[in-house]
This record gives sequence, C-alpha cells and structure tokens, in this order.
Amino acid sequence: MIISDLIRLMNEECTTSCYEKITLLIRQHFNCGAVVLLRLRGDFLKPEATCGLAEEALGRRFVLAQHPRLAAIMTSADGLRFPTDSALPDPYDGLLESQPGSPLPVHDCIGIPLYCDGEAWGALTLDSLTPGAFTQTLSELQTCRPVIETIIRLHTLEEKISILQRNRLAEHPVMGNTDGVGDIIGHSDAIKAIRHELDVVAMSDLPVLLLGETGVGKELFAAYLHRKSDRANRPMVYINCAALPENLAESELFGHVKGAFSGAGADRAGRFESADKGTLFLDEVGELPLPVQAKLLRVLQNGEIQRLGSDKLKQVNVRIVAATNRDLRRQIKDGAFRADLYHRLSVYPVPIPPLREREKDIPLLAGYFLEQNRARLGLRSLRLSPDASASLLQYNWPGNVRELEHAISRAAIKALSRGAQKHDIVTLDSRLLDLDIAEVDSALFMSDDKAETIISATQGMPMKEAVQYFQRVVIMRELQRQKGSWSKTARAFSLDASNLHKLAQKLDIK
Repeated sequence: MIISDLIRLMNEECTTSCYEKITLLIRQHFNCGAVVLLRLRGDFLKPEATCGLAEEALGRRFVLAQHPRLAAIMTSADGLRFPTDSALPDPYDGLLESQPGSPLPVHDCIGIPLYCDGEAWGALTLDSLTPGAFTQTLSELQTCRPVIETIIRLHTLEEKISILQRNRLAEHPVMGNTDGVGDIIGHSDAIKAIRHELDVVAMSDLPVLLLGETGVGKELFAAYLHRKSDRANRPMVYINCAALPENLAESELFGHVKGAFSGAGADRAGRFESADKGTLFLDEVGELPLPVQAKLLRVLQNGEIQRLGSDKLKQVNVRIVAATNRDLRRQIKDGAFRADLYHRLSVYPVPIPPLREREKDIPLLAGYFLEQNRARLGLRSLRLSPDASASLLQYNWPGNVRELEHAISRAAIKALSRGAQKHDIVTLDSRLLDLDIAEVDSALFMSDDKAETIISATQGMPMKEAVQYFQRVVIMRELQRQKGSWSKTARAFSLDASNLHKLAQKLDIK
C-alpha cells in the first residue's frame, strides 16, 4: 500500500509540496508520532518537511557533531532503530505535536539515510512516544527507500533545470553556493518574493540598496545576494559606515601609503582593494560623512581608487551592496546625503519587511534560535511552551529578528539560572521571554468581545495550540474574576478542583 502511494506521488509533478506529502504518507502508514525529512547541508541537517512536530522545528539546523543519533543514521548503511533505553538524546525530545506543552522524551526512533546520484542527500526519521512502536518497521521502511530517493532525484533535477534556465537568461553562469547553505529562514510570501528577487538581481553587477528597519537582517540578505552571484568565490567585505571616524574613513575605504598621515608607518590596502572582483557591503551607508560620500561617488563612477597620500590610480572591480534604515530621500532634502550618490547606490532597491509583517516566519526563526542556544548552552533539548509560542505571535517586535534572537537567548539563560538542568527537556514559558505584552493580555482577559479578540490572537496557529490558548485565556480570566480562588474557579466551570489543577498544569498556568 505505502509503495503504491509513493509511486503515485513519484508520477505527480515534483513541487516543494512533494516532500510534505512523503512525510504525511509515511506517518499515516506507520502510525507514528512524527516523520521528518532532512537534507544534508554541509555539516548539518536541515528539515525540508515535518509531519507531527511543532512548527518551529522547521527552522532548526541540526549540526551532526551535536546530534549523535542523526550522525549515526547518516553513517549507517541501511538505517537504524534505537533501543528504547538508548543513552543518545533524540533531537525531537519535547517537540512532538501530539503532546504540546509536555516535555516528554521520544521513546522509539528509527531513521534511514537517503542518497541522490550516489551522494548523501539526507535522512528520513520516524519517532514515537510509544515504546516498541517500530519493532517491525525498519525493514519495511528500507523497501520504501528506493522510491523516496527517486522522488528526491526528480525534484533535485527540476531544481537544477531551474538554475540552468536562470543562468541562460543572465548569459553567464551563477557560481557559488546554490544548495541553500545559510539560506534566509522564512516561508512567508514576502520572504519568498525577496529571495526570488535577489536570485534574479544576483546575476547582474547592479548596485543594490537594502532598505529596512534596524534588526531585520540586512547583512544576511547581502550575504545571500553575494553567494548567489558569480562573485561568490571571491570575498565579500563588510564595512559599518556608522563606525567610521571621518578622519580615518578615507584610509579605511581606499587605503593609504606610508607617511600619508601621522601613524601611517606602512602602506595599507583599503576595503575596496580587499573586495576586488568581489562584493563590498556598505552597512548603514546613510551615516557616511559628506566629504567621504563625494570620494565614494568618484569610485562608483570610474572604478578607480587612489590611496591616501598617493598620486597613482588603481582600477578595482567591485560590486556594491549598501544598506540603510534611514530615509535617504529625506536626508537628501536636509542636505545630509548626496542625491547623485543615492541614485548610484539605489539602482536596484530592495525593501526588507519588518518581522511584524512576516508573522508566518516567527515560529521558524524561533526554532533556529532555540537550536542555536541549545547547542551553545549544552542542553539536551530546548523548546517553547504553547503560551510562549502565542506570545511571540502577539508581540509587535520593534527590534525585529535581532530582538527575537536576544529574547530567546535571554530566556534560555534565565531558565538555567532558575534551576533547569542541562539534561532536562527545558521549556521556555512566556514569563521567561519577558516580552512587554502585559497590556495585550489584560485587555484580552477583560474584553467583553473576547471571542473576536481570541480569534485574532490565535490566527494562523495549529488547531491544538489555538484550543489550548483559548483554554488558558478563559481559565486565567475566571481565576482573576474569582480573585485567585481555584475552588471557586472550578465551581464556575463545573469541574472537580483536582481536574482543574491538572488542566492548569498542562496549560502551564501557575
């Protein structure tokens, strides 16, 4: 049955959804808690599709050296089933969707390595909370492997054909990294559109101006653009224009010769020379002093630099990517930025949307930062409670992705400082995140039109998480109305007090 279903899938058009369909078919057939299809990206495995895991798992990057189970699967010939009492921690402990809010370990786990054209492509893993669930599963899963690998091969061929078509349109090949290592994390329509836009503009040498609020990750988008260009095998040089003292800016950008100024004891190349035949990223370009702007414009116009103190011109071949969180048009009106330089830099402007407009990306980004902190702190597992996940979606994120990163790092450290052990499945609740959403919660609990408010707050959440969020809100609102009395709250819901306490514990209400 499973083989015939996979063969039918193989005969369908190979779109990105085929990976999701593989995990769904495997989960349904083997009746397991979760199935994950992971792709090898250098030294880590990236989930391409999951079925049965919390949404944030898609954002995680599992470094093989830090996850011995995954490393063992990748080095096995035909796959492995791990004993129920295996001492090796499972990377999905506490992440199974069937037990949201419960930091439960996985009790049964199997995995097989997958190959494409003779090279390691990734792995397929199955997990269950039921001991002994996969006693007879591994051999059957191995018979599915050739069909799964064929589907992957077809999908990979379509990816390569798409790249070749784009290269042909650009009239020169895109070198560098096309396998997605260090890819921009996000599944929102906005991020998909920007990724496609950068793929196209990367094929040219046009200057690109990245626009967006502080913390949206403009440097990451610049690095992505460089990797997708034919300059990817050359350096990308970063310079923070806001950190350049005016008296040293010219030397930093264009270099100097010995004796050009006090302290110049030797010739020194500037950032333009370091980036020759590569990319120069000018971050916070709106902070450049006007005298330096004039000299930068000259370089952009004729591709020549002149080291400070030298009368010789040097030709450089540099692609410029600039970024700013400022309104450069307003700065032009105020006389703080040159109009001619602006037009040179903004041949192709790319606005990066703030995180509050990319709600769909928040769980994935959270998963990425959770895995980073898990590895950094040496934890067995690090996850979010349902109320913490809801808080992330409610918050406005004025500091954007950088603020999200710091919030999760801070919460992880707080959890350890308050007694969490490294061998535990550490769960971060909304209080540890310490986000300023108290006013939102208060308005929610006291609102007469609470149904509409709750629907808005849970929009886009999985059904189970939305139901739990609703339960938490209703219980906390009644508890507040009953002035903290659990017995009165239980009577209001016609519940036994002990059952209410068990439900509250499951919902992490204290």
